[in-house]
Order: sequence, then structure tokens, then C-alpha cells
Amino acid sequence: MKQADCIIIGGGIAGIQAAIQLGRYKHDIIVIDSAQGRSSIAKAYHNILGWPDGVSGKQLRTLGRQHAEKFGVEFTDDTVTSLEKKQDMFFIQTKNDREYQAKMIFLGTGITDNIPPIKNIYSTLGTSTYICPDCDGYEIMDKQTVVLGGGNTGAGMALTLLYWSKDIIYVNHLKSKIDDEYRDKLTANHIPVIEEEVCEVHVDANQELTGIELVSGKIIRAEKAFTAFKGNKLNNDLALQLGVQINENNHVVVHPRTKETNIKGVWAGGDLVAHSEQVTISMGDGTQSAIWIHKRLLGHPLPYD
Repeated sequence: MKQADCIIIGGGIAGIQAAIQLGRYKHDIIVIDSAQGRSSIAKAYHNILGWPDGVSGKQLRTLGRQHAEKFGVEFTDDTVTSLEKKQDMFFIQTKNDREYQAKMIFLGTGITDNIPPIKNIYSTLGTSTYICPDCDGYEIMDKQTVVLGGGNTGAGMALTLLYWSKDIIYVNHLKSKIDDEYRDKLTANHIPVIEEEVCEVHVDANQELTGIELVSGKIIRAEKAFTAFKGNKLNNDLALQLGVQINENNHVVVHPRTKETNIKGVWAGGDLVAHSEQVTISMGDGTQSAIWIHKRLLGHPLPYD
């Protein structure tokens, strides 16, 4: 059984940032990464300090791993299936039948977006198809934009995007009910609503979106797209195994200063915690958690001990 001072579950942005800081403290750190998170599929982030032309999730993760490995951090590609606390130690089992033991745990398991398996959609994520208006609303400035969604969720997204563009079309891919309140607002803002499924995203040679094709064969030309579907899943299963507190939105609850959960020795950060779901906030969570994990490992009391 491998042992570590801290095991980080989730090798996304929060987890890697925590690993870098903890590695610099010279602790024995293992990162277990399933490579299924948002940052593994996002083709570009545009709102991160130091990357004015954007950076892909893959590039950030690759550089982050290299950075952490400089300080002796070990990465393993695997999925944690069981997490248990016995006395003051944590025991982990993985999908590949590996066992680990750690003094501390950082959970960076994130969120899984509900994106329908529409042909070509994943190749455009982050470059011409987006999920988060706070991250990427700016990218559709005054451009033809189609919202692919369902019911009120998609309607709400279409209305939100009016801040950046007045050329919005809402395709209710799921053909879910849209309440009259939303329909009236869509009509008032001249946003057409198409009640039909999308079968394909059309792309050019650079994998940039050029339009969408409906099941009827009709093609809607557009420069940009947003997805807006209910059913995003917070990956809090391991947290729940330990008895970690979650809020009404299923986000893990952490101490605002230290990022430790209600279970001593368990920290969490990134999309698992922050509803704003920003890469830069994930970085901050990782660093902040690592600072206090270091103090715990040294036996220093935390503010609430």
C-alpha cells in the first residue's frame, strides 16, 4: 500500500495547483486523476491572467503536471472508487485495484457537464461553443449565436447572452416546456425559438463552428454557440462517503479561510465547491488549501481548532 502525506483526488486545475504548492513544501504528494474533468475537454480559456490569446485545458494541465513533478509530486491515471477514514488516516481504493494511505485528502473532483452527444460538438468546446457566460460571453460579442438547450434553462441562457449579442436563436433541443414568462421575454427580445433536435454541429477545417443541422435537415448558420442543459453532476460521491457536508446545491461546504471541510483532514476546492466555476478561482482554492494542509501536517492548530 502506497503512503503519502496528502493524496489529491482529481488532477484538474484546483488539484494541480494544490500539488504544486504542497510539492514546494517538500511533502510526499500523490495526485490520482481520472482525466474526465472539464479541463480535459476545454479547447480554450480566454479569461486567465497571462494568456491574452487563450490557453487550452490540455496545455494548462500538461504544464501544471510538469511544474508539480519538478517538486517530486507523483501523478497516476486512475479513478478512486472508495475513500474511508480510520482514526486519523485515510484509505483509498481505485478502479485499477490500487490501495493508498494518506494523512490528508484534497478533493478536486469537479463537475461533469450535461452535454448531449451531438456530432462534432466536443471539438468546438472553448473555441466556438461555450458553457459559461461569465467565462466566455465576451467571445460572442455582436456575433450570430445559437443556444442549444432545454426548456427554461436554455431560455434563460438566451436572455442572458443578449448583453453581448442581439443576434440570438434558441434551439430547444430537448423540446422541454418553456414557461410563458420566458416565452414572453424571448418574444419581446426578438429571439426565435426552434423546437427541434440538433443532429450535428457543422465545423470548418479549423474545427470552428459554422452552424448547426437539425434532424429535419434544416441548417442554421451561426458563428458561435452556447449549451444550456439541466443535469450537470457535481462529483461529490467520495465526499459523501466520508460524511462531508454539502449544501442545497450539492456543492461541498468548506471553511471560507482554510477550505477544510467538516471532516478534519479533508479539503476541497474548484468546481466541487465554488458555484462560480472559474479556472482562476480553482487555482486560488488549490493554493489556499495547500497552505493550510501544510500547517495541519506540521501539527499547527487551525483557527477553529
